[in-house]
Amino acid sequence: MNILFISLGCDKNLVDSEVMLGLLDARGYQIVDDETQADVIVVNTCCFIHDAKEESIQTILDMARYKSEGKLKALIVTGCLAQRYQEEIQKEIPEVDAVLGTTSYDKIVDAVEEALAGNGHMELADIDALPLPETKRLVTTGGHFAYLKIAEGCDKHCTYCIIPKVRGNYRSVPMERLIKEAEDLAEQGVKELILVAQETTLYGKDLYGEKSLYKLLRNLCKIRGIRWIRILYCYPEEIDDNLIQVIKEEPKICHYLDLPIQHANDSILKRMGRRTSKEQLVGIISRLREEIPDITLRTTLITGFPGETEKQHEELMDFVDEMEFDRLGVFTYSPEEDTPAAEMPDQISEEVKEDRQAEIMELQQEIVFAQAEDMIGKEVLVMIEGKVADENAYVGRTYKDAPNVDGLIFINTDEELISGDFAKVKVTGAAEYDLIGELM
Repeated sequence: MNILFISLGCDKNLVDSEVMLGLLDARGYQIVDDETQADVIVVNTCCFIHDAKEESIQTILDMARYKSEGKLKALIVTGCLAQRYQEEIQKEIPEVDAVLGTTSYDKIVDAVEEALAGNGHMELADIDALPLPETKRLVTTGGHFAYLKIAEGCDKHCTYCIIPKVRGNYRSVPMERLIKEAEDLAEQGVKELILVAQETTLYGKDLYGEKSLYKLLRNLCKIRGIRWIRILYCYPEEIDDNLIQVIKEEPKICHYLDLPIQHANDSILKRMGRRTSKEQLVGIISRLREEIPDITLRTTLITGFPGETEKQHEELMDFVDEMEFDRLGVFTYSPEEDTPAAEMPDQISEEVKEDRQAEIMELQQEIVFAQAEDMIGKEVLVMIEGKVADENAYVGRTYKDAPNVDGLIFINTDEELISGDFAKVKVTGAAEYDLIGELM
């Protein structure tokens, strides 16, 4: 029986998809990547912002066509959209045979078998449950890097965010479980672990009574085969001395942090429900750069939040100019139903949001392009991602770049390299967000 999996949204969702793939693979199902060859299609959905919701709905409708044409035996919907709109999905899209919520993905085999037997199936476990199936994940990222989801849910309740309502409260995965999972990934050839959660910095507080990310990192660094460990989604207010110290001391931990700050105006930050002020953000960023001079800092911003004035937007622009983040992404504010921000007065027009987003990205381009020019002549360690088609060239990443969101380095060489190899490269040129180099 052939199964196609479509995983939408974030890397945390991808981990859930890989767990489901592992469960199905262990049961003997064949995984395919062509919908025309599939007997069963599973769509793991996202509904974080409007565009993600639209993509999820459109994907389900596209796959439903195969069902209505008689080519498909079962269509299953999982993930955040399924958690939030399970009744609407079953009512509006009758081709869907089963719906699994965000804490029910461990029931995927049951859902598939029920659907194939002609029985409708809806499974919504307690939103604060934490499924921990024993089966090994089926890694879909190419084999040389993998995401390690260290916690589920969030307690922050930012006013624009729906995540606590579809993912529940913050729950850390037990440390011994994560170490075992990381060891399994290393045995499969994974060389870079990327730690993810809605917020990684609070890891362990619910289980061990204190923030324990630094302890987890020390243990992960002991695993043979792992060369790089990267940390994403660090809330700036939770970064402490222990975390900074372990990043400084452990050579496997990339000098790279992702700090989603969202804005820099105190009034906007307060209305967003954020826990930092502009002064605190400046202090945290300055301290990180002082303690770890070669650290790469990535952040994300929201532009056009309700009530944002032109002056507040200019303040954010000045902040970006002053801080010179190495990596930066900007989202236009998306009003999500059942969130406080969606009910706030002074909603901003889409045109203004997009204009402000473009202004920030234009400024950031100047910063990043100048930083790329500064890299010319330097030697860097690169993880090879793959070969450029029809050219004697390979593409890779430095410690400064997370997969799928940051830049790349293109390496011209006649030598044969393999994905996951590490190579020393001299940077010879820069092309916007990417670098060009040659093997040392």
